[in-house]
Amino acid sequence: MMLYRGIEVMYESIREWCQKFGQQYANQLRRKRAYITDKWHLDEVVVTIKGQQYYL
Repeated sequence: MMLYRGIEVMYESIREWCQKFGQQYANQLRRKRAYITDKWHLDEVVVTIKGQQYYL
């Protein structure tokens, strides 16, 4: 994307950015991820088969 805009970036710069910001980004992803211990409850499901709705 940067090359498309006319900005040339060396691989060493990208490696340094990954070292600098990579851990922070990974921590943000980990915080947003649903954990296995989280419980999901589903009350009802609506399924459409051949244009007709069925409630389960």
